[in-house]
Amino acid sequence: MSPTSHSTLIYKSTLVASVGGLLFGYDTAVISGAIGFMKIYYQLSDVMTGWVASCALLGCIVGAMYSGKLSDLIGRKKVLMLSAILFVISSIGTAVAPDLWIFVIFRIIGGMGIGIASMLSPMYISEMAPAAIRGRLISIFQLGIVTGILVIYFVNAYIAGIHNETWNISMGWRWMFGSGVIPSFIFILLLLTVPESPRWLASQKRNTEALDILTQINGAEIAQQELKSIDESLRDETPFSFSDIKTPQLKRALSIGIVLAVLSQVSGINAIMYYAPEIFKSTGVGSDSAFIQTILVGIINVVFTLVAIKYVDHWGRKKLLLIGVTGMTVCLFVTGLVFYNQQQGYLLLIAILGYIACFAMSLGPLTFVVIAEIFPTKARATAMSVATFFLWLAVFLVSQTFPVLIGSVGSALTFWMYMIISVFTFFFIWKMIPETKGKTLEEIEKEWRD
Repeated sequence: MSPTSHSTLIYKSTLVASVGGLLFGYDTAVISGAIGFMKIYYQLSDVMTGWVASCALLGCIVGAMYSGKLSDLIGRKKVLMLSAILFVISSIGTAVAPDLWIFVIFRIIGGMGIGIASMLSPMYISEMAPAAIRGRLISIFQLGIVTGILVIYFVNAYIAGIHNETWNISMGWRWMFGSGVIPSFIFILLLLTVPESPRWLASQKRNTEALDILTQINGAEIAQQELKSIDESLRDETPFSFSDIKTPQLKRALSIGIVLAVLSQVSGINAIMYYAPEIFKSTGVGSDSAFIQTILVGIINVVFTLVAIKYVDHWGRKKLLLIGVTGMTVCLFVTGLVFYNQQQGYLLLIAILGYIACFAMSLGPLTFVVIAEIFPTKARATAMSVATFFLWLAVFLVSQTFPVLIGSVGSALTFWMYMIISVFTFFFIWKMIPETKGKTLEEIEKEWRD
């Protein structure tokens, strides 16, 4: 079998799993175009605005918490299908919701879909991918997320431009949420065309099926070696339980995974992604111009995620993370300075775009790469669930507190707080994150054990 033919399946499977990322980005960022209109429609206070913007994240927390255990029981692919169905239900429900609380319930259901996809899509890719290109392939999941964000920015801008402000306040935001039905159905159809994770199949003693998939990806010789090392890593047949987390190697890996997941969010990325139009409006630009600048944010996000995909397996995870976090720190300082000096003009736009670029080439994709790689096969689903649970808890905290912080301590201090967290993140990555490029998942597991 030629190299190109056994790479076709892995690229196809990666792209399909990354549509889960696209729905994740689409569904989380749809609120950015709708929240300003909903605030007027429902006459929301700052606290209620934060709640409406972030209520989906409660669902994300629940989805992330239970998807690992569920995927160990019934398989990665079936649980990804469940996330797609939850996206469909949420898109329809939020579009037709008769009152705010029904809207909130359907947003939470959509959030469960996001939570599942955010944990399971990168894990599915990591369990399929050859070691040499695994970082690049998991980063494609992040490309899915930022593409989803960019697409919904265009969709929101298009819907907002159909009629006047009055129509947007009464109906436009409903169309924004309802538009998610289309990519959700596409995800369901695509999932029918890809195989189950070979590592999950091996854990179920379905070695013939696992070997068949590994052979299609790697060729017969490497597939045999890989299946042997997977079986060795699964040799301890006692089922994984939470008490196993107390073992030193898993405890250290899990601590690193959780802290990295939390730091990737509390450095302010979701404050900017959720509230970008409102931030730009606060500098004095009009609603239309704010939407255009927000689309620019989305484009930068996509372009610099491509930088991460190109270099993650060449430079390594750690180097790329340190470069990106340094840039984020500088850009957050400048953003705070612009607000402190009450300046208007393009400096804020440049600082925010610089921040997005640095995040998109580092913490954005590489958080998912690292937490999909560092856990042993038997514990991977549960450990990733725990790390992703904390990631969504951090996202909830940021999006819930951002409008309140802006209203109480002001924009400058808020962004400087995120800057201080970025400095801490740099030192944490420098001291604690192991380099995993070019190693199989089983080799990484062996290093933790040793």
